[in-house]
Amino acid sequence: MRRRRVLALLALVGMLLLSGCLGFFGDDSVPAERLDQEPAGDGYAWNESVDVHVTVRADSTFQGVYRVNGSELVLYRNDGLGGRNPLDVRAVRYRYPNGTVIDGSTLAERGSVRETRDEVTIRTPVAGGQVAFTAESTPKRFVVPTYVEGSYEVVLPPDRDVSVPVFGRVSPGGAETRTDAQDRVHVTWDEVATDTVLVQFYLERDLSLFGGLLAVFGALAIVGVAYYRRQIRELRETREEMGLDVDVGDDDGRDPPPGRR
Repeated sequence: MRRRRVLALLALVGMLLLSGCLGFFGDDSVPAERLDQEPAGDGYAWNESVDVHVTVRADSTFQGVYRVNGSELVLYRNDGLGGRNPLDVRAVRYRYPNGTVIDGSTLAERGSVRETRDEVTIRTPVAGGQVAFTAESTPKRFVVPTYVEGSYEVVLPPDRDVSVPVFGRVSPGGAETRTDAQDRVHVTWDEVATDTVLVQFYLERDLSLFGGLLAVFGALAIVGVAYYRRQIRELRETREEMGLDVDVGDDDGRDPPPGRR
């Protein structure tokens, strides 16, 4: 009986290994249809002078262009528990140092694009060049690990801002901001050596909405305080009429208390 249990356990482990459930023999390649998707908008910003250029889009995605120092780029997100999850990259492109751009499936053939439980590893055909991709972001908050150290630029969607504290936040400090002709805020760092880049932003109309709500709640608070004070005053007057708040030390014994005349 014990031998049968051992054999059954070994068979189950073997099935899991062969099916890739344990991550040892599963296919870790990224599908070509995902790699070769067309980037949204005007495509990738290849010609910027920074080492990392990120365009955050209004649909809660971002387009990143990373200058590769060697021949490998590892992409992931921190899960908040000390672990990692692979970044959901798509529309991957590689630009050779001479300016030639290839799509994701060609990059996978000439180099490699592999996804595991923890990360996506992109190996380029030659050292250097730029890797571009599209991935999911978070509404009103862009945050990713620092895959590449160097200069950074994060471009926000139109009508977004970071200048008001609490609503807006930029990390690491020392960033410069400017607004272009399309009303897009550019956040730039000359050098980023921290573990994470974070830009928390807001729609400009959010401030007007918040100001309106604050005014409404302020008015309600004033009305509430006035009503409360009126109720207290009426209650005091009622008690005085009933003689409940009369100090007996002031009673001369001749006249009845107020309200009992």
